Amino acid sequence: MLQHGNEAEHPATPPGASRRRFLTAAAGAGAAAASPALLTGCGTARAKGGNLQFWNFYGPQRSPDPAVNAQSKWFVDLVDRWNATHRTQIDLVYLPQPTYLNGFKLPSAFATGEGPDIFLCSPGDFLRYYNGGVLQDLTPHMEKAAVDDFGSALDSRTVDGKVHALPMEIEPLAMFYAEDLWEKAGLSEADIPATWDQMLDIGDKLRSRTTAGLVFETGPGYYQNFTWYPWMWQGGGDVLDADGNVAFDSRATRQALSFWQDAVRHGITPRTLPAAGDVISAFKAGNVALWQQGIWQVSSFKAYAPEFRYGVFKLPVPAGGEYVTTLGGWSFCANAQGRDPEAAAEFCVWALGSMEDDSVDRMVDWCTGAKSDVAPRTTALERGAARGGYDSAVMKQFKDDIFPGGRAEPRYPPVVYKAISDAIQGTMLAGQGVDGAAERATRSIEAYTKSYEGASLI
Repeated sequence: MLQHGNEAEHPATPPGASRRRFLTAAAGAGAAAASPALLTGCGTARAKGGNLQFWNFYGPQRSPDPAVNAQSKWFVDLVDRWNATHRTQIDLVYLPQPTYLNGFKLPSAFATGEGPDIFLCSPGDFLRYYNGGVLQDLTPHMEKAAVDDFGSALDSRTVDGKVHALPMEIEPLAMFYAEDLWEKAGLSEADIPATWDQMLDIGDKLRSRTTAGLVFETGPGYYQNFTWYPWMWQGGGDVLDADGNVAFDSRATRQALSFWQDAVRHGITPRTLPAAGDVISAFKAGNVALWQQGIWQVSSFKAYAPEFRYGVFKLPVPAGGEYVTTLGGWSFCANAQGRDPEAAAEFCVWALGSMEDDSVDRMVDWCTGAKSDVAPRTTALERGAARGGYDSAVMKQFKDDIFPGGRAEPRYPPVVYKAISDAIQGTMLAGQGVDGAAERATRSIEAYTKSYEGASLI
């Protein structure tokens, strides 16, 4: 739940804090000293003339994966449609996903005043950019009906009742499994695990010298945290409680850290990702039996491995726990410090947040055509369902069974994220004790929140 208050109490850039401080908080000295030259590392990193730049990790590009090409085309068509009907022109600037997600390019560009005019932002990075004074208020360009249409999907993108990012998708996590390996092990649908212990037992049964029984994300980053949160939440744990107090060091947190640690320690979960993290290739080659993944993989299986037989099931729960999954998803944002913040904000709303049919249809096309996601707007979700976008067994399962138990990805700033990440990495891969890791993370988060100035962390 968001804490709303007087906007004067939470200005975009808190008193005594610089925009640069927030944007480089987790990037280290290298990013803090970055120069605008960093923006030229990618061939198309600078837009032509005075055109607005839209940085993204979808397009334009070409890939052997048809799903990736379809997503690239969606972005190209979107910008082409805008450019054909508006005086202000936009250039798409493609950055490879690893660079965009875990690199310093984006925060460094903003820290040096060279950030893109429009960009994609995850909930995990929302406060970094909001507190840095980067996010333009989109609310003046939105009808109330459109805000209501998004509903709770806007909670993590709103401060003091003002919308600063528009989600393009909702992405629940689930367990994916290879049906052929499942059947060869003598398992049936009746063996779908409901508890952590059952899943570890099945993972142990499915593993071999060349097959990982159960895969969790191993690389540190916002994504790994995103995949770990539901295991903590299922036991009733959290990073911050409803009043914003630090609550990380709890039985549920230690239980979740121990779960991942035990999976690795007993050889059920590998220390590195199969097929270098290429999910489709790993499943097709028989290198993995179970993998915690998201709904976005459905479109890649359909496009790149249409004959591969796989299934999905809800994340199992600990003894006495309750089902929860994490809901991720990227958003369109406008740079408040860019060439034309109002035009950039207008574009974001035109693209995703208008009540016009084209805007709703565009989201339907993204979530059920170019990609496979739950639409974050009620109108788009209903329209997508009416058009058969959720008719397949796996999409129906995500929409009706997995998604309803979801909780939005938290919007913790870099220091909080890093403390949690260190606890996960230390216990999962470095053999650290769970108790000590939870305590250290809690002390770090407590020290940070005592001096934190910015929008609510919850």
